[in-house]
Amino acid sequence: MSDRVSLKIEEGVADIRLVRSDKMNALDPAMFQALLETGEKLKSDPSVRVAVISGEGRAFCAGLDMGNFAKMKEGGSGKGSNPAAGSGEGRLEKRTQGIANDAQYAAWIWREVPVPVIAAVHGVAFGGGFQVMLGADIRYVAPDTKLSVMEVKWGLVPDMAGTQLMRHLAREDIVRELSYTGRIFSGEEAFNYGFATRVAKDPLAEALATAKEIAGKSPDAIRAMKRIYNAAPYATAADGLLMESIEQDKLIGSPNQIESIMSNLEKRPAKFKDAG
Repeated sequence: MSDRVSLKIEEGVADIRLVRSDKMNALDPAMFQALLETGEKLKSDPSVRVAVISGEGRAFCAGLDMGNFAKMKEGGSGKGSNPAAGSGEGRLEKRTQGIANDAQYAAWIWREVPVPVIAAVHGVAFGGGFQVMLGADIRYVAPDTKLSVMEVKWGLVPDMAGTQLMRHLAREDIVRELSYTGRIFSGEEAFNYGFATRVAKDPLAEALATAKEIAGKSPDAIRAMKRIYNAAPYATAADGLLMESIEQDKLIGSPNQIESIMSNLEKRPAKFKDAG
């Protein structure tokens, strides 16, 4: 798709790879743009049933490209030339992607992709790379991965949606301690804190295996579940229960729901239609 991110879609599985391996997949303006373009493509492709995001080479993503810090010294944000990262006061406050700016959306967009996104993480996931990882629904992490909420090292706050994503995954005191210190922690620790779904020796292989399993389920049901779980942290109990019922009413008796029943009764692989 670009010299920053590759995308291959096969049998409903979108295989997304950060391919700036010579720079440990660090985030420069071109990488930010490639992430946004990839996410937007997946949002509009009804054939996609699940996505896996990983990094080629030695790392998942080393965070913001070191060269960008020179731009900050000169008064820029260092996160590209988009409207959300221009110069002058309030440059990051401009909402260019709904509720987010472009840099935030590089992580948040994976929540808005309508299918499950699995992050396969190895090597390092620092700063912005850690926040991109958090945007996924599921995160498989190698035990020796090095992770960090590293922004404080540069006198900054985590500003790629990290404050909103972390708070639903780990205890508040853990989030604060990691953010205030910027200390590096392991994949094993990430699992104990709640940031990793599973510790895996080969995160990409396990992520692709899980993706294949999810791709074999009704795409309508999977997309409905993602909508419900995205809304759940912000909904009242009454609204959440009503949303369950609304989504279920849409599914009952639909072609893919009937195919789920028939394929199980007939003990055969299901043949689902792409999501409507």
